[in-house]
Amino acid sequence: MELKDYIEFMKYKHKDQKRIQGTPYYTHPLAVSKILKDKNFSIDYQIAALFHDLLEDTDTTYDEIKKITNTDIAEAVRLVTKESGYTIEDYIDRISKNKMAKMVKLADRIHNLSEAHFTSKEFQKKYIEETEKWYIKLSEGTDFEEDIKNELNKLKVNIKKID
Repeated sequence: MELKDYIEFMKYKHKDQKRIQGTPYYTHPLAVSKILKDKNFSIDYQIAALFHDLLEDTDTTYDEIKKITNTDIAEAVRLVTKESGYTIEDYIDRISKNKMAKMVKLADRIHNLSEAHFTSKEFQKKYIEETEKWYIKLSEGTDFEEDIKNELNKLKVNIKKID
């Protein structure tokens, strides 16, 4: 399969879903994948980014992802999937041990931070706190350290305008 085929698969799986601002959901995984591409991560990282919400938000299975990609991509997607009853400590710990999962999650956080101004003030405050507590440390020494800090600061400025 080529990248365009993975994009079409992801778009089909997210077909009727919307982001909070009303845009088609698939624009989010596309943006996360582009963040990784822009930092020169391999095609596998970009595909994992395209698929990062499939297990959590669609009927796609781990085996289905593994069959059309490879074990590394399927495992990264599994690791970034928040399971029922998860704790943030365990979630961050398992992501931190897999480079692909970690880079996909950081790119995901960057994009979500950039669009968090569409959410409620309460959500924005929670997202800022969670980013400061968990994702700043996770990003240390990575290609995304400055990007996370920059998007976080933009969101903090936005929330001050609301208050």
